[in-house]
Amino acid sequence: MTLITDSISRAADTTSPILPVLAERWSPRGYDSAAVIDETTLTTVLEAARWAPSASNIQPSRYIVARRGSASFGTIHAALMGFNRAWADAASVLIVNVAELDIDDTRQNPWARYDLGQAVAHLTIQAQHEGLHTHQMGGYDAAALALAFGLADNQAIVSITAIGVLADVGTLSKELLERESAPRTRKPLADLLLVND
Repeated sequence: MTLITDSISRAADTTSPILPVLAERWSPRGYDSAAVIDETTLTTVLEAARWAPSASNIQPSRYIVARRGSASFGTIHAALMGFNRAWADAASVLIVNVAELDIDDTRQNPWARYDLGQAVAHLTIQAQHEGLHTHQMGGYDAAALALAFGLADNQAIVSITAIGVLADVGTLSKELLERESAPRTRKPLADLLLVND
């Protein structure tokens, strides 16, 4: 395995050209624990999420935004599971992504989680454009987070996003460096197309 030697780019080797911001997006775990995201940039990243597509413009996406050093950040970090807890404390921001599942008292929104996913994707690409990196996490104690932040029964935690600045590779542990250096792979496009007439 070839280890990465810098923190600049791990651009995807695509079979067809895609936007550079998409090709350069990857999910690091090695964040600079001293980096702070300025409020203007963070607001821009969240604004991108706000303007993502939404079925019937219901906009079911909600976010718990926690900056490193805050009590909320500590609460989120404590609820992470497995290896996520070992590295996510260095991220500048942790965002709990929440879907409001009801349209009103009588109807559920079948597209709530889908719309939240689109919003988080927009957030991710805007962050990449701003020179930041994101990592989506599914390993967390949802019940603990819902209790800690007083979420309603119709508010479902779907994922947590870490946002930050890449750390200098020289500061990473051997285990983290190996994970950051693992080859980027995807299934062939043909394997993903159920029908392509």
